[in-house]
Amino acid sequence: MSLRERIEALAATARPSFTDADRATFAEFRAALTRGEIRAAERSAAGEWRANAWVKQGILLGFKMGALADLSVDGTFRFFDKDTYPVRPTTLADRVRIVPGGSTIRDGCYVAPGVVCMPPMYVNVGAYVDEGTMIDSHALVGSCAQIGKRVHLSAAAQVGGVLEPVGAVPVIIEDDVLVGGGCGVYEGTIVRERTVLAPGTILTGSTVVHDVVREQVYRRPAGGQGVLEIPAGAVVVPGSRAAQGTFARERGLSLYTPIIIKYRDDKTDAATLLEEALR
Repeated sequence: MSLRERIEALAATARPSFTDADRATFAEFRAALTRGEIRAAERSAAGEWRANAWVKQGILLGFKMGALADLSVDGTFRFFDKDTYPVRPTTLADRVRIVPGGSTIRDGCYVAPGVVCMPPMYVNVGAYVDEGTMIDSHALVGSCAQIGKRVHLSAAAQVGGVLEPVGAVPVIIEDDVLVGGGCGVYEGTIVRERTVLAPGTILTGSTVVHDVVREQVYRRPAGGQGVLEIPAGAVVVPGSRAAQGTFARERGLSLYTPIIIKYRDDKTDAATLLEEALR
């Protein structure tokens, strides 16, 4: 049986305990995630992202299978977690730069050569972080989030994951995106390549985004299915719109809304160029 078939069979079986063979299957699965051979979501040649439900099932299986264990580094740096998800075994040969200061990458993540991790930051299980990306201080990459090449996750940026439901597309940040400080991207949002999110921008599945350049409105499809998609090259800033109703108008109330104010040009590229010396 293939790895996929074995994981699907284990996930479909209700059992109170797991055998050594079951644990060996999960360890094989987790190692494949860490090497980037399997992913929680993949992009088709046409640019459409789809979730790999069986991979997300396998990640959930690890939580079900695991037992709480003492995984402390030493007598001072103590932590306790499921024994199926230890810290990722990173070595110098991986060519990932992890600056000292309290960062953690959970096992079952792919972190490509050339990634820079500034302390403290955290990458959760199932995430995929591609080459040349910088994860800045206090940034989070959530479970199953897919981060492209040369992305800059600025200080305190929060990228959610979406582990459940297993068929839902996780948060996607494509190549060459700049996520500004204090941004939050959640609930399966897709941020297409070369987008710039200004500091403080928040995107969720229920967010409505107004594009003043193309005079369009972007939102998740009706019915709560699908994702919010930010078009390639957009420059998105936090904004507001008037709240509806007499009460709101009388008090001058407004609601938060992200606004696309322009699309990337040479001036934007120069302003967002990452300093190569930092790498």
